[in-house]
Amino acid sequence: MFNKSKEKSKKREHNKGQVFTRIMAAILVVSMLSGTVISLIYALLQG
Repeated sequence: MFNKSKEKSKKREHNKGQVFTRIMAAILVVSMLSGTVISLIYALLQG
């Protein structure tokens, strides 16, 4: 019984880590895309 509760807490920590990683990856993707779009618009306006 004690081992099962230990496994659950490990699983919960792993899930939190995965969620955090996915959120950080999403933020990184959004910032990269927005930077590319902004620089493209700027280049088009300057041209």
